[in-house]
Formats: sequence, structure tokens, C-alpha cells
Amino acid sequence: MSIIDEQWVASDNPYLSGQYEPVRDERNDDALEVVGDLPAALRGAYMRNGGNQFFNPPGKYHVFDGDGMVHGIHLDGEGGASYANRWVRSKGLEYERKVGHAVFGGLSEFSFPEPEAMEAAGMFKNTANTNIVRHGGRHLALMEGGRPTELSGDLETLGEFDFDGALRGAMTAHPRMDAATGEMLFFGYSPLEPHLRFHVASASGDLVRSTEVPIGRPAMIHDFVTTANHVIWFDMPALFDVEAMMAGGNSIVWRPEQGARIGVMPRDGEGSDTTWIAIDPFYAFHFMNASEDPSGRIVVDGCRSAAMPTAFGDEPLPEKHIRPYLWRWEIDASAGVVKDSQLDDRPGDFPRINDAFNGLPYRFGTQGHTGAWTSDEGVEFDGVIQFDHHNGTSAEYVYGPTKVSGEPVFAADPDGSAENDGWIINFVTDKTDNSSEFVVLDARDITAGPVASVKLPRRVPFGFHGNWMPADG
Repeated sequence: MSIIDEQWVASDNPYLSGQYEPVRDERNDDALEVVGDLPAALRGAYMRNGGNQFFNPPGKYHVFDGDGMVHGIHLDGEGGASYANRWVRSKGLEYERKVGHAVFGGLSEFSFPEPEAMEAAGMFKNTANTNIVRHGGRHLALMEGGRPTELSGDLETLGEFDFDGALRGAMTAHPRMDAATGEMLFFGYSPLEPHLRFHVASASGDLVRSTEVPIGRPAMIHDFVTTANHVIWFDMPALFDVEAMMAGGNSIVWRPEQGARIGVMPRDGEGSDTTWIAIDPFYAFHFMNASEDPSGRIVVDGCRSAAMPTAFGDEPLPEKHIRPYLWRWEIDASAGVVKDSQLDDRPGDFPRINDAFNGLPYRFGTQGHTGAWTSDEGVEFDGVIQFDHHNGTSAEYVYGPTKVSGEPVFAADPDGSAENDGWIINFVTDKTDNSSEFVVLDARDITAGPVASVKLPRRVPFGFHGNWMPADG
């Protein structure tokens, strides 16, 4: 179904072209070609979100600005596969479709929308473009600057969701799921006071707890980690500059001279109970996992850059500052001490685990392998790195010399018992012909290559985050 082919003008912006170039239609395709044998236990849907700009932007475009689009592949457990994609029909996008052009500014060049647009959708467009999760029977498309947007199982937009009025402020795109309790743990940050809130949603999807965390400054906190007993905050000097934003400048600035710290909060306590420990400045968009031992020592693994790797200013940072590497932080909150160490020397990001081990001691984790990561050409993910933290070893698989990929997601084998019983799934695109496929690797041996791949009916642009949603989940 053609949507907007006649209205899009090709752009030389690196985040609107190449692997990032938006697709222009929404589709439903059944009976897709499968190479190899899809595991029968993979019965359900893989949904992945990302920016897919509908109209040409009115000003500077940042990679985080695009309108949300969810791509979904459904597997029937009998070897069959189908594909669908949908824009997230935010209030802002629907207003822009009504007037026929983009209205809302972005992170690199904010502008006040016209009064009618502000009345219809607010000051900012809630693109809901960063992640999609399923919890309490709802599919929630997430963008950390706004409320969740609920979608149906077939990806139609149902509207913003605020937990029946209980949610105040925005919701992170990176909630943590507690497999033992079924709870969803999440937070929201804001350029304005209060800058940080922590929330808990019950297994049934009700918001049952919220507390303000006195952080004292408008930090951009993209991700966090939790354990059975604690919530761990990384307060890093990527700060909102409200004055500059209102003047049409950059919304977020990197200020390492203002310091950084790690906060440890009792999971069942109040935000004011947080213990803060000063650390040297760095930035981490994504964390792999956290756990704690009986002594109370907390261990956090995540992808660390010397500075924020996605520049909001006009001057690109040196490559040595923006490439993230897997690091570990060992935190003794009672002594106020943090010990850190680099775990790997290959740049990468998008760390994931078997989510049943969230907040628990774990052995295996993956992250995206990169073929390039530069300030002028951006990043190209091309494979998977799998870490065995017990043995201190790793394995990697690269999809091919001309192929680009995204976040490697773990899909558990419901009949398995080991932590790595399952598959690593990903969307992969060949740059030579713009063909895309859904690729399945066996998590027990990723070096063996794909056990199956599904030929997709169209190119799937680079996106952000997604999840495997089993049919019986």
C-alpha cells in the first residue's frame, strides 16, 4: 500500500540515506521464502522499532528524530513466516499528515510548532521510535521523551498510554523486566524538575509504585540497570540546555567538567535513599546487565564511550571518544568505591542477554559487532559478538562483507534449560542490492552461521530496539 512516494525528496543527510533511508509504504506479506529450517519452537513475533521519517524534516535532522516505524515478522512454528510494518501514528505525525508537511523540530534544531499543532500534539512530537515491548497484555512503543504509545498485535496505533492516569512524565525506552515477579521496572527523565522518577508496573500492567529521585540536574539518562535489591543510576554529563533549545539550538550538550557519578538506590526504597559515588566522566547508552553478590557488591556490564557517541553539536568528536567498548563496573556502595575495567577491545553496542537473567548473575551476553564507527560516516553493525563471562571468552559471527545489521536479540527456547538455549535473531540487509532478511543463529554456537533465514519482501532500514514475543507469552 503506497503511502507517500510522491512527497518524499531524497536527502544527502547520512541519517536519511543509505542504510537509514526511510521506506515509503506499509505492507503485509505472507508465505515468505525461508532458507534452511526455522526452529519449531520459534512461534511468535519479532518486532523492532526505529526512526522512519515521514516528511522531509523542517530543519537539522538528528538520528533520534525520525517518526516511529515498527517492523514485525511472525513465525507460525510450522516453517511459515509473514511480514508487516506500520508507522506509529503519533498525534504529531497525524497533524503533519493533515497539513501535508513536517512541523515539529528535532533534537539538533528545536522550533516551536504553530499554535494549532501545539494544541493538537504538544510542544514536541512523541515519535515512539526507539523500542517496542510487550507487558501486561499490551504492546508499547517507546521513546524516552514521551508517554508509551500502545499498538495492537498487528501494529495498528491505539494511542498514548498513561497507565490509567497514574504515570506522571515520560517513560524510558529501556524498561527492565523482572522474570521472577513479572514486574516492569522503568524510569522517566525530564529537562525540568523533577528530573528523574522511578516506577514499577505489576505483572498485570498496573502502575503500582513511583518515587522521585533527587538528581539535581537535567541529565539525559538513556538506560539503567536493576538487581533483585537495587536500582543503579548512571548520572553522566550529557545535559539538557533548555535555554539553547528554546533559542533553536542543540537540546543536549556534553559537559564533562561537571562530573559524573553512579547512584545505588534500594529497589523498594525511596529515591532520596540513593547513595551517590563520584566517578570519572564517560557516557554509556546501553547496559548489558547487573547483578549482586551476597556481600552486596554490585557488578554492572555495559558499553562505555569516552564521550557521548552521537553528537548533538556541529563539531564531530574524535573517533577515540565516540567508539563504545564493553566495560565492567564493580560497585561497593557501603564503602563508596567503584572499580572499573575494560572487558573487550572491539567497538560495539546494542548489548542484550537472555532476559530471564535480568538483574541476576549471568554467563552469556551479546552485542552488535561493528564494521565501521566513525564521526563522519556513522556506524555500521555487521554481526554479533557473544561473551562468555564465566570463561572470559567470546565468539563472533559477521553476516557478510556487504551486509549491515542491527541489535542482536535473544529468543529463548521454551524447551531449553541452559541460559544459552535459544537463538539470536536480527534483521540483516545487503548493501549491494538492498535486500533484507531475518536471520536466525543458534545461540549455542553462533559461529556455525544461520540455521535459517527469511527473505523479506523489502529493505528494512537500520533501526533501534526490539524484542521476541513468543506466541504463548
